[in-house]
Amino acid sequence: MRKLLMGNHAISVGATLSRVQVIAAYPITPQTQVVEMLSEIVADGKLNAEFIKVESEHSAMAACIGASTTGARAFTATSAQGLLLMHELLHWAAHGRLPIVMANVNRAVAPGWTIWTDQNDSLSQRDTGWIQFYVADNQEVLDTIILGYKLAEKVHLPVMVNLDAFVLSHTYEAVEVPDQEKVDAFLPPFNPEWKMDVKNPRAFGGLTSSDVYMEFQYNHHEAMEQSKKVIAETCGEFEKIFGRKYGLLEEYRMEDSEYVMVTSGTISKTSRIVVDELREKGVKIGILRVRTFRPFPGEEIAAALAGKKKAFVIDRNISYGKSGIFYDEIKGALYNKGMNLPLFGFVIGLGGRDVTPAHLHEIVDYGMKHDRPTEEIIWMGVKK
Repeated sequence: MRKLLMGNHAISVGATLSRVQVIAAYPITPQTQVVEMLSEIVADGKLNAEFIKVESEHSAMAACIGASTTGARAFTATSAQGLLLMHELLHWAAHGRLPIVMANVNRAVAPGWTIWTDQNDSLSQRDTGWIQFYVADNQEVLDTIILGYKLAEKVHLPVMVNLDAFVLSHTYEAVEVPDQEKVDAFLPPFNPEWKMDVKNPRAFGGLTSSDVYMEFQYNHHEAMEQSKKVIAETCGEFEKIFGRKYGLLEEYRMEDSEYVMVTSGTISKTSRIVVDELREKGVKIGILRVRTFRPFPGEEIAAALAGKKKAFVIDRNISYGKSGIFYDEIKGALYNKGMNLPLFGFVIGLGGRDVTPAHLHEIVDYGMKHDRPTEEIIWMGVKK
């Protein structure tokens, strides 16, 4: 069934189809409509779930941790300052190996006070141990919530699904909503072996001495690394049932490309316009969209960029005093493979500033005119 859904409501429908059992709700623009719709779905009896109205985002994640520890399928959604308030408990959820799924509507971090989009809120959580996806349209929003639970419950790690504020969250698109029966076949009920049960008492999260703590972290890292293979397997299973293909990366006109724009989020869709226009002029250029940021698909990116002449990484984020975050990670991945590909890093669109085809043409023009980047960050569209 096709429905016209804004991105926020695509999240709500995805959580409903996933048969979440506990929803921890705290409003924050531009995420609020996610939990508003879920409150109506639960109140109408369309979803058998506990809807918990908490007093903060910190409490929202605490409620999800408690629920997941008992074996319940837990969900929450947030944005920006709310995600930052959760920071302590993001570590707890991940190190507790709890398969929570959270939607984060990417919103720039204050001050100055803002409600518009960039990726610094979620990317500043990159070392908390959560799997992170960055989606590009509302169909992918809905599908990745469902995929997120399947993955999380296989590898015992929490999943964060990130989407651009307003560009997706409040924009309506036609979305194919799968039948509940098909989702149930893909995502069976969650029944973990280890859970809090009064009939079978256990301790969770107690004091961990130094003789085992490091092994816990090693196991966590190994699970994150292994999740790349599980993502591929899970996406393959999803494609067989629902007919839509996802993975760690997405390629567009890459087969014979000599130049590559490396993107994430909705900028990837705008980039397609530019690539098609440049192709008509004889420029062999393609797009490599990084869909999965953690685990970071460094080897896969290096393989996709092998043999290319230049690559232009477009970041809607910044690591202050260094560079764009995707650029820095990709540069490290190429270095580890001994690749000498000229890699240009561009920062654009912070705080929700428009990213237009003209801006992207300017990025390609700059990269084509220079043999190597002359600086770590190339600022685009900033008023200096």
